[in-house]
Amino acid sequence: MADPPEGPVRRLLVRDLAQLATPAGTGAPLRGGALAEVEVVEDAYVLVGGETIERVGRMRDLAPIAGDVEEVDGRGLSAIPGLVDCHTHPAFAGDRANEFALRAAGATYEELLAAGGGILSTTRATRAAGAEVLTAIVARHRDAMLEHGTTTFEGKSGYGLDRDTELAQLEAVRSAGGIPTWLGAHAVPSEHADADAYVDWAVDEVLPHAAKVAVAADVFVERGTFDAEQARRYLLACRAAGLALRLHGDQLSEIGAVPLAVELGARSVDHLEATGRGGIAALAASNVVGVLLPIAALYLARPMPPARELVDAGAAIALATDFNPGSAFCESLPVVCTLACTQLGLSPEAALIACTVNAAHVVGFDDRGRLARGQRADLVLLAAPDWRHLAYHLAGDVVHTVIQAGRVVVSRA
Repeated sequence: MADPPEGPVRRLLVRDLAQLATPAGTGAPLRGGALAEVEVVEDAYVLVGGETIERVGRMRDLAPIAGDVEEVDGRGLSAIPGLVDCHTHPAFAGDRANEFALRAAGATYEELLAAGGGILSTTRATRAAGAEVLTAIVARHRDAMLEHGTTTFEGKSGYGLDRDTELAQLEAVRSAGGIPTWLGAHAVPSEHADADAYVDWAVDEVLPHAAKVAVAADVFVERGTFDAEQARRYLLACRAAGLALRLHGDQLSEIGAVPLAVELGARSVDHLEATGRGGIAALAASNVVGVLLPIAALYLARPMPPARELVDAGAAIALATDFNPGSAFCESLPVVCTLACTQLGLSPEAALIACTVNAAHVVGFDDRGRLARGQRADLVLLAAPDWRHLAYHLAGDVVHTVIQAGRVVVSRA
């Protein structure tokens, strides 16, 4: 195919912003005192060339711009980097509204799982949906995330637990522009005798195909799913196939997920509602990011993850929605930020950093998460003159405009 004809770079100027807020410094992940460092520019602009930020500064310092420039009026608005959701499960069919009602009546997550509900309930519906339907479903969920300011999302499989449906889930995430993660070890489907037999089958039969689509692998380390030794076998095989490593860990109990994540150099261990002092210290001494999922803790009436203790110990953290049909049916990172500030003890600054530059690090990107020259032009304009409305306005209609890779994709002007 011939290269496209060369021409002038498309330029976009977001002007007269009341505020611009961006994580300070360079590099990632940020931890400790750096989680409080957000640069705020008043009366600001952002100049975009193509898909990249060219300049950021104060309006009074804006030099004349040659050529055609599309303008976005930022008066009364504040700008933050596009949000990054580094832990979602968007490739599913059906819902679990009935289970939600049963939990409201007192049923526990473990009881629902033992009765054939939970993950395996969604697996049955997802297997029946087919690839075309899954592609449409993930695209719909991606659009909902965009409406809430998410410009980059990771999406896991794990509701197929057979070869064809797992691959269809991964392809659906990739087709929607997401970052596919193979969560092949999410639960043990009924057709396999036990977790050991299922891990053997998944590694032999699915991994060679999944590794061609996914960029990372994930495993649910928990009572009733996979223990640390089964997870180690699975993750080592995935690493040998070229995949980055992620873990669901310490959601309901501590059974070795954090030590395993540190041992294997995983990018992250996610949940941590049950993590104690030893796990906190281990994460603080490592490069593994603790991804905190407060919506899941809220849904399941679990203790919130020990965010303040992790930060004070020096661990790197990120925030994500855990969007899924059973325990976190919410696509909104702004809601996560509110919970982070009201329930986890984090500052608005730490919440912003945790779902921008630190979350981008978890999914393997260093070109987004800040509003700075050379970064991908992902911006969210908030309908408030103070950027802290991101967390302050609980479930509010706070996202005004979303710019993804230099193009306006959501506008409520």
